[in-house]
This record gives sequence, structure tokens and C-alpha cells, in this order.
Amino acid sequence: MTAYTRYLPFSLAVLACLTPWVSSPIALVLGFLLTSLGWVPSAIPLTKITKKLLAYSIVGLGFGIPLQEALAVTGDGVGLIIATIAGTLVFGTLLAKLMGLDKKTGHLIASGTAICGGSAIAAVSPAINADDKQIGLALGTVFVLNSLALFVFPMVGHALGLDQHTFGTWAAIAIHDTSSVVGAASAYGEQALTTATTLKLARALWIVPVAFVSALMFRSHAKKITIPYFIVFYCLAIGISDVFVQAQPIYEVIFAISKQVLVVCLFLIGCSISVTQLRTAGPKPLLFGVALWVIISCTSLAWLLLAA
Repeated sequence: MTAYTRYLPFSLAVLACLTPWVSSPIALVLGFLLTSLGWVPSAIPLTKITKKLLAYSIVGLGFGIPLQEALAVTGDGVGLIIATIAGTLVFGTLLAKLMGLDKKTGHLIASGTAICGGSAIAAVSPAINADDKQIGLALGTVFVLNSLALFVFPMVGHALGLDQHTFGTWAAIAIHDTSSVVGAASAYGEQALTTATTLKLARALWIVPVAFVSALMFRSHAKKITIPYFIVFYCLAIGISDVFVQAQPIYEVIFAISKQVLVVCLFLIGCSISVTQLRTAGPKPLLFGVALWVIISCTSLAWLLLAA
């Protein structure tokens, strides 16, 4: 297939993801299939495009979230957020030592599990002076688990009969990356999406303090820490929709478009997954990541069910 004709299946797949017939999990698998077949043009900067689209779509979701609901959701879940972040980091440190896993790799995976996957790893890695191999292993591990979460969480949620609010809270706490959180929650329902997005972004705010604490733990001089500024614009969008309520029809259109753009983001993430990347993660980091993931998923779900 020539470079020119390779754009055709890729372009058609993107257009398909903009339709209501392609869900987030299907988009992820579709992207993986295309990259496995070599049908993803190498000239396309997938990581850069995905990062920007994800940020824009999350800001757009803010226009569809009522301010009072956002405050209520964040207030109800802040205790669970703090407990799971602290617990994951502490347990991750102990488990990495027990398994004989490289200290920095373990800390990066634990940070990604505790807060928001790749974004947390990107922010913490310069704070602890992690090298490319350590960063790659952490990202690869989180990437695999994020992909599984898109399929596993909605299945478990439906099997247990979780309501929209409970599932959204659970997804925001137990799934790593924002893209997978909103993907799984979107597949479950609109209220779940609202709850998950709000709580997930509240959880992402902990990137900054965790990065600083990480720098102190590893006695390194922290470089510039990447702050997800889209969180600020997301909050601003919620405020605008609350103040200027007369533009509600416009906000509904923006919200609908943003939800569909999220599906495209999952497709692009799937295009970034390669068999080589999955093999590079290796058994030990993956087992470590799975162990942390199972613990945070089970404990947070148990807490939510008991609190219900």
C-alpha cells in the first residue's frame, strides 16, 4: 500500500468514529487493527493530535455539566480520591520493593495508577529524573490496562447492576487515563460520563503535589512540571454555562460534539498501540501494574457499594 492510499482507510475510520455507530471500545480496536496492518500514515503526529483533541473535547464536556452537580459530585468523592491516591502510592512503593522492580519504574506506574495514567507519568518522570526505558515501561503498562478498562469496567458495572453515579465514581477512581475514563463512562451512560469526567479532573489536580513529593522522595531537582491547563478551561466552561443559561441549545451541541470527538481520541490511541510496545512492557511491570489496579478497583468498588 502506497503512502497516498494508506490515508484512505485511516480517513474512513476517522469519519466512522464521528458517527454514533462506533463506540469507544470499537474505536480503540479499530485503531489497533489499522496500525497492525500498517495502514496508519507515519507522517501523522498521533500523540500530539490526540493530546490536543482530548483536551479540547474535555473542555467541551464542561458546557454540558451543571455547576451545582459538579460541586456535589466533587464534594462527595474528594475523600475517596485522597484515600486512594495515598494508598496506591504507599502500597506501590512497598510492592515494588517486594517484587524487586526498579524503584523509579514502580513509582511511575504507581503514580499513573493513583492519579491519571500517562499524564501523571509525564509529570512525575522529570521530577525523579527517570530515563526513557523507565518511562517507556510505565507508559506501556498503563497503556495495556487502559485498553482493558474500556471493555472490563462496563461489563462489570452491568453485571453488578451499578447505577450511573456509582459507576461514574468508580471509573474516575479506578481507571488510569482520562481518555479511558470518559470512554468507559460514555459507553455506560450520560450521567456516568458527567460524574466520571468531573471526578477524574478533580483527581488529576493532584498531579502537581504528587510530582513535588516525588522530587523530594528521590532527592532530585525537579524540572518544569507539566500542568494540565485544560482542567482550568473545563471549570471555566462549567461556569460559563451556569451564568449564561440562555445559550443552553449551543452548549448541548458542543457537548454532543465533544462526546463524539472522544471516540476519535480512542481510535487515535489505538493507532499508537503496537505489538512491540506491548512486548516491551514485560511481565514484571505488567504484573505490578495489574496488582495495583486490582487493589484500587476492588477497594474503591467495595467502599462505594457499602456506602450506597
